[in-house]
Parts: sequence; structure tokens; C-alpha cells
Amino acid sequence: MSELEEAWEWALKEAQSRAQAAGRRDIADYLSLRRRHDLLRRTGTEWLMNEFILLAGEANRSGAGIQLEQHDEYRFARGTASMVGKRVTLRRGVRTMTIESGWPRTPKDGIVRGGGLACANIKHLGRPRLNEELLLIRSAKGSPEWFVLKEDQRAPLTKFDFQRHLDVLTQS
Repeated sequence: MSELEEAWEWALKEAQSRAQAAGRRDIADYLSLRRRHDLLRRTGTEWLMNEFILLAGEANRSGAGIQLEQHDEYRFARGTASMVGKRVTLRRGVRTMTIESGWPRTPKDGIVRGGGLACANIKHLGRPRLNEELLLIRSAKGSPEWFVLKEDQRAPLTKFDFQRHLDVLTQS
């Protein structure tokens, strides 16, 4: 968790305490929900990024030569909304794949469309047809789950999807 995220978490906790002390249960309940959703968002984003990093590491142990860059507090657009989160860039020669994941942090940033908690994009430089948009939702079990958005449908993100994207990067 970054310093900014820690400060945000602390500010939410303090605001929730003040709302409870003032008898504003509605505000306290909202802030409690916000904190739980932020935990799901962070967990889902970390898992997504780590899966790609682990696969790239495995490929590098087999001689793939993938270079890795990570950026925190990264901003990207999804529609008219502005998402704040993380970006991982994987490079192999002239091929580049970028994974970006985040969510709106303030009201002016907009909203996540489709009822999701967070958004992500998987982008292949120069190959836009291979790009995919992802949506993080809270599963029936209460855990975060990523879905690939295809036209008007959602399909669960699988290990096969991760490998497929990495294979595109490592193709000769």
C-alpha cells in the first residue's frame, strides 16, 4: 500500500468515527462500505498485476528476456472517467504489453460503468485488436473477480487469458 493509500485509509477511518460520534449512521455506513470496497479493489488489482509479473518471471527463467516496469499512482481514462491505480509494462524487443488497473478516487473522476468496483486494460502496442478491457466485480462469495468485457458480454478472466496475452508478447 502506498503512502497516499495509507493516508486515504486513515482519512476514511477518521471520517467514519466522526460521523458515528455525530449520530450520522448513514454517512458512517457509507464510509464503511467504501473502505470494504477499496480493500477489494486493492486486492483485485494486486492479484491481476502479480499474475502477469509471475508469468513474465517464469518466461524469463526460460530465456524470454522480458523487461518489466511498474508505476504506482498511474492515471488512465475509461470512457469519460479517470481511473487511478497501477500500471505494469512488459517489453520484449519491439513488442510491448501494458496492464493498467484502477478506479475513480474522487467524484470528479467519474464512475466505473457496468456496476464494477474497478477497471483494467490489457494493451498490446501496435495490435489494438488484441487489447481487452476488464471489469472487477464483487462475486457472490464476496471476493473480487475480474471479467473480460466483450461487446455486451462478460466472461471470467482465466489463467488461459493471462497465458494467451503473454504468448502474444513472446512470439517471435
